[in-house]
Amino acid sequence: MSEKNIIQITDLTKVYGDGVKIKALDNVNMTIGRGEFMAIVGPSGSGKSTLLNMIGILDTPTSGTITLDGVDITKASEKERSKMRNQKLGFIFQYHHLLPDFNAVENVMMPLLINGIKPTNARAKAHTMLKEVGLGERINHKPRQLSGGENQRVAIARALANSPEIVIGDELTGNLDSKTSEKIYELLRKLNREHNQTFILVTHDEQMAEKTERIIGLVDGKITEDKST
Repeated sequence: MSEKNIIQITDLTKVYGDGVKIKALDNVNMTIGRGEFMAIVGPSGSGKSTLLNMIGILDTPTSGTITLDGVDITKASEKERSKMRNQKLGFIFQYHHLLPDFNAVENVMMPLLINGIKPTNARAKAHTMLKEVGLGERINHKPRQLSGGENQRVAIARALANSPEIVIGDELTGNLDSKTSEKIYELLRKLNREHNQTFILVTHDEQMAEKTERIIGLVDGKITEDKST
């Protein structure tokens, strides 16, 4: 795999079910470059989330391989897979999954503490990340005291806290209005350019997808489109 590429997917297939089998992914092949800002689009049931779960080391394929930064994660042990998830990947979901009893800075601290960062250092890094997403004045607010867009910004700060090489977003603006969604995408693009992190975003929103550099289209588990925007 070229040093310019961070992900190589080869002949990836995922089949669910023991009786009636459903092929969620069908011989998918693709390469993702380091620092890319891209979208995966397609109708419901097309295999988008399944592909994202494979890249995010949250599920395993029926056949095929995924090489992530030089490591074949389909052959790695669960311990190695867990380590890569924690160190190389950041996740942003449609539902931000913030802890309701903790304020913004405490929520962002969580992945840092899990990775063994000292609480004082974790708090300082979390504060820095919240300032970077425009919430420097809201660090002591709990999720119920923040708007939907602000909570999603906290989730973004949390996803980026460990400085992951790859950031995965699954319908992350699905619950936001169009104006807030556009601001979130502008923020992600800014962070992508400043940190050269790879962003892989699944979305139903074609207008948002057009704001990325590359669009991968999936239908019935197969790639039907791969274009630069």
